[in-house]
Amino acid sequence: MNSVWELDTFYRKRDIIIIGAGFSGLWTALSIKEKYPEKSVLIIERNAIPLGASTRNAGFACFGSLTEVIADSRKMGWEKTLKLVKMRFDGLQKIQHYFKNDEIDFELSGGYEIINNEEPLSHIDAVNEKLKAITGLDHTYTLKQDKIKEFGLGKSEFLIENPCEGSLHSGKLVQKLLEKCHELKIEFLFGTEVQNIEETGKVEVQLSTDLSVIADQLIYCTNAFTSKFLKKEDVIPARGQVLLTEPIDGLKLKGTFHYDEGYYYFRNLGNRVLLGGGRKQDFKTEATTAFETTEFLQNHLENFLKEVILPHQNIKIALRWSGIMAMGEEKSPIVKQVSERQFCAVRLSGMGVALAPKIGEMIAEMI
Repeated sequence: MNSVWELDTFYRKRDIIIIGAGFSGLWTALSIKEKYPEKSVLIIERNAIPLGASTRNAGFACFGSLTEVIADSRKMGWEKTLKLVKMRFDGLQKIQHYFKNDEIDFELSGGYEIINNEEPLSHIDAVNEKLKAITGLDHTYTLKQDKIKEFGLGKSEFLIENPCEGSLHSGKLVQKLLEKCHELKIEFLFGTEVQNIEETGKVEVQLSTDLSVIADQLIYCTNAFTSKFLKKEDVIPARGQVLLTEPIDGLKLKGTFHYDEGYYYFRNLGNRVLLGGGRKQDFKTEATTAFETTEFLQNHLENFLKEVILPHQNIKIALRWSGIMAMGEEKSPIVKQVSERQFCAVRLSGMGVALAPKIGEMIAEMI
């Protein structure tokens, strides 16, 4: 049993409990505390550090490549697509407003997309016209053929540049958000798994057989791991596998790059190359919440590295890992009230870095 001291402090009743200490949980807590400073907020995280996608991604600060935006507009229509692009764009602005570039290694080095057929190029003017209201630029996307050689991407036919995108250090961003949360007296229980949740005029969050914490309201920021709690929501886990090379002498690559509607993504991390994606090759296996890498996909990524990014070079791989994203029928996040006292902000479709700052604001408005 717990002592009276523990029950009066760590496990006392809170106004709001958030499950999940990734980008969504942290930004949601900050938005709530800024709007309602008097509310007590507790974040419960099952791992020692936030685990899921936030600290295991590729560190892209992006809002959508040309082919991705075109594909989304065909699937969801322009209205939803532009709403989503605006949310991502505004989210990235908010990150830059909150933290100094060097605190989170933020580099506005440009976002690029490799395209090997002409079809998307015929839409570039129309898409730029639509994005003007969001980015404030006449040309968000421009064809930059001269940079193909500059970056050493000789096998690529076309290169599209987007000057509003860049990269950051995901681990440092999470750390900075945690620091901000501590400043605002947001509390945490790390290494704590939620067993069960019951709502009866209040929300009871059960942590073990004889221990639970009560709250007035509960918010799920559990992204790909939501099905444990909310069975009905359309949330499908999607594992993203990543590799990182050893340092490469005279690396020409600089910036963040997408290929094939964002299914492949790579960037330079100093003089190393970080590459991820390829889940299209094995959708079925990668629809999982298991954090592991597979030989099949890692080999596929290595081949991509040797063919597209660094042809004719002998490359050594330093690290391999995976993160778990959340997808669904549509790319729009699920941000809503699920019962009288429960809310969710999940399914960020691999764009959590950019979306989470704005999702936090949306939840703060709802509660």
